[in-house]
Amino acid sequence: EKALNGYPVDKLSKEQLLVLKQYGFSDSKISELLCISESELTKIRHGMNIRPVYKRVDSCAAEFDSPTAYFYSTYEQFCEAEPTDNKKIMILGGGPNRIGQGIEFDYCCVHAALSLKEAGFETIMVNCNPETVSTDYDTANRLFFEPLTHEDVMEIVHLEKPMGVIVQYGGQTPLNLATELKQSGVPIIGSQ
Repeated sequence: EKALNGYPVDKLSKEQLLVLKQYGFSDSKISELLCISESELTKIRHGMNIRPVYKRVDSCAAEFDSPTAYFYSTYEQFCEAEPTDNKKIMILGGGPNRIGQGIEFDYCCVHAALSLKEAGFETIMVNCNPETVSTDYDTANRLFFEPLTHEDVMEIVHLEKPMGVIVQYGGQTPLNLATELKQSGVPIIGSQ
């Protein structure tokens, strides 16, 4: 971080930025250290074609093929997500349980996913809390174990191209993203 603090952004190479992303630095943190806006850094990163890929979680420890569609992001090669052309809706889960935000929001997300599947939509759940029902293998068609941040959600939106995103069932964490997602052109279901 010290070496990056105040580093001239025009001298930042693709290799340097890729290494930072591989080490787990968010666009928010990198932009803070470079003294530029997060949106500027994201534009630079996309211009350098640096995007995460999604790897499948092997829930069977390679004993046999695992059909589960659990994914996590990494800055490696070869995306394993294989998006479909189906009608898709993304649901943002509640993230970590905290005082005033717990399983009641997870319950809402689960029922949203089940109802949307029943209505013929492919459902995509984004949540970072593995201790919730919304992250069970049979709740949504696809599950992304990702932080509920603008950067992470937008990368999944870019990959999956859902018809819209539901934020209102996950509590305050996804609700805090609604305005920024809408400003980025993401249709927020239930806000029109």
